[in-house]
Amino acid sequence: MTVWSDLDPESARRVKEQAWRDYAEYVNPMKVRTLKSAGLDIMEARREGAAVWDVTGRRYVDCITGAGSFNTGRRNPRIVEALKQALDELDIGVFLIASKAKADLAKRLAEITPGDLKWTMFGVGGGEANDYAIKLARGFTMKTEIISAVKSYHGHTGFSLSAIGREAYQKPFLPLMPGFRKVPFNDPQAIENAITDDTAAVLLEPVQGEGGINVPDDVYLPAVRDICDRHEVLLILDEIQTGLGRTGRLWCSEHYGVVPDIMTTAKSLGGSLYPIAATVFREGLGDFLIANPFIHLSTFGGSDLGAVVALAVIDYILENDLPAHAARMGERFRAGFDTLVDRYPAILREVRQKGLMMGLQYTDDSLGPRMSYQLAQHGVMAIFTGNDTSVMRLMPSLVIQPEEVDEVLNALDLAMAGIMRQEEK
Repeated sequence: MTVWSDLDPESARRVKEQAWRDYAEYVNPMKVRTLKSAGLDIMEARREGAAVWDVTGRRYVDCITGAGSFNTGRRNPRIVEALKQALDELDIGVFLIASKAKADLAKRLAEITPGDLKWTMFGVGGGEANDYAIKLARGFTMKTEIISAVKSYHGHTGFSLSAIGREAYQKPFLPLMPGFRKVPFNDPQAIENAITDDTAAVLLEPVQGEGGINVPDDVYLPAVRDICDRHEVLLILDEIQTGLGRTGRLWCSEHYGVVPDIMTTAKSLGGSLYPIAATVFREGLGDFLIANPFIHLSTFGGSDLGAVVALAVIDYILENDLPAHAARMGERFRAGFDTLVDRYPAILREVRQKGLMMGLQYTDDSLGPRMSYQLAQHGVMAIFTGNDTSVMRLMPSLVIQPEEVDEVLNALDLAMAGIMRQEEK
């Protein structure tokens, strides 16, 4: 394994170039071409807090963070130490066998998740967590229909792929799982109209991530909760991007006073160090598992190492009150965004934001890739959302500091000024 800090600049450059060539040949040449065109031909070396360093030594504030996978920062020392200690005596464990690490994490999740959510099924990633949520809803209700939202994103695995709201991800794999219906987001009446006698659940992101950082009205989720209750339909909330402090509360649903029947979490639960996901649900839904205790298996899901890391992540978030910090840093960003909207109306149309889940709506589809390139030139890693290239998603680590917020805002200012100069030529 290459230790970048041991290399002189010229050696690091050569190793980086060879790694890019190997990636293009053995992984995906089009991905390499796309990243380079967006100015993101970065080979991450040192990682710390809200920043990463390219092997050349250049520092970037990371606003990509794997769509919110690094809430506690890059290589958080406390979480690294927890993993190191766990490695002295643990491995992944056996999914079918109970362990103290898994039991401790499930109990902790029951304590910190909204309302009466209590039981947990562990997995590896967000798509798997949503897969299980859908399986549980269908298995418990003995109904087949799942309602999700247009522009939603829930993962690329079997059931999850059928639930996402972008046909481009689905078309190569038709036919998909039957029984999935899409309705407009932020429209409770559309959900009510779509429910039938065979509807098992409604699956929503509290704020749509890949869809363009779409923040609903304050009345939307409470209205959906009421509709689900009246029709005896389960409500699944996908908090994989929005959870663990991202929006200024530990769980985004807390902003709206809504408790789902099933909730999924992943990404930052693994502290950017060890993948783990969880589907947490009301105890009553466990009746399905009493009859089918081994209905869902995941060899690496809820590994003992992952559980130890997740417990350290939760402790760090709560002890440092990262949700409140995210809210404060979000307000600082918002003040800067408002200035940019006034200064660059030809580029920046709208700001969408909940805490540190932020989206910049540009005036043209081409501006997403162009802004990614410009920002990279000014030391910021950022990219447009998967479902809308005109919206740039900014999701820095929740440990970002005020001076780093200002650094991102200054980079945005310089990037937009650079694009304006290009337009004038």
